[in-house]
Amino acid sequence: MATVAAPRRFCRCACFYTDNLYVARYGLHVRFRSEQQLRRDYGPILRSRGCVSAKDFQQLLAELEQEVERRQRLGPESAARKALIASSYHPARPEVYDSLQDAALAPEFLAVAEYSVSPGADLKGLLQRLETVSEEKRIYRVPVFTAPFCQALLEELEHFEQSDMPKGRPNTMNNYGVLLHELGLDEPLMTPLRERFLQPVMALLYPDCGGGQLDSHRAFVVKYAPGQDLELGCHYDNAELTLNVALGKVFTGGALYFGGLFQAPAALTEPLEVEHVVGQGVLHRGGQLHGARPLGTGERWNLVVWLRASAVRNRLCPMCRCEPDLVDDEGFSDGFTREEPTTVDTRVCDL
Repeated sequence: MATVAAPRRFCRCACFYTDNLYVARYGLHVRFRSEQQLRRDYGPILRSRGCVSAKDFQQLLAELEQEVERRQRLGPESAARKALIASSYHPARPEVYDSLQDAALAPEFLAVAEYSVSPGADLKGLLQRLETVSEEKRIYRVPVFTAPFCQALLEELEHFEQSDMPKGRPNTMNNYGVLLHELGLDEPLMTPLRERFLQPVMALLYPDCGGGQLDSHRAFVVKYAPGQDLELGCHYDNAELTLNVALGKVFTGGALYFGGLFQAPAALTEPLEVEHVVGQGVLHRGGQLHGARPLGTGERWNLVVWLRASAVRNRLCPMCRCEPDLVDDEGFSDGFTREEPTTVDTRVCDL
């Protein structure tokens, strides 16, 4: 008789369905549980931002109710899209679906990862191999992908964008882009990137944020273009740590800007601006307040990887800042884990 190790199930925090609902028109994240609560908690700031008439408020209520319903459908709808894409989509660049090879990665990134797993590696030595964008805010930059790989990935993403396959929104703020797990790029590309390369680097850079305990991720590509998304308001990421890589194309504007750790957006007065460099990745803590300036010209595509450590977030949800109320979901979900009941194997073993 043997005890079988309990599998882990990834979950969401229930706050996903009530908190941090983004209202782009008013540039505001809100908690929504009832009309009365919304009026009480946000009435003054909504009026100051243009929500003044009864019609304005009723339109806002309808939008929030639709967003809650959309979030409740996300898991099953995403699984259905992924299955349809796997069975019916024909890639333009099938090589990007091969297991991640060192040839896709910038030599500087390979050197950083190699150093991070070497005997005696420490933070001081690692920082000599990275660009420190802000020591105070602990923001760093390093080349991640080669130019040919960025080009191949972009060609594949554009091919998918132009196909008749169903597409999900990258996140709750961006409307244009691609969810990489739905496209089938999690297993060959993103999981090896996290496990083999990012985890040892993040373990040295951010040991206090779960950098050495990363066990899931959410990876997506966001697109900014005229007539589509142009900028991104202040927010925190639903992640312990974030990698943001500029893939291309040719563009002006769109710089990232950063405030403090879990700083209130209204208190942001002198943000740190960081320009994008194609192929290079910016590393930062998920709780670092940040946004993106308006695009000037061209198109900007960025790969964003939210890196999650269940050992950290199981104690405190980074979005509601409370002990998480777990809700079962699909795949990696939002990176919280629930231990399934331990089972006992009662089969008689052959001796």
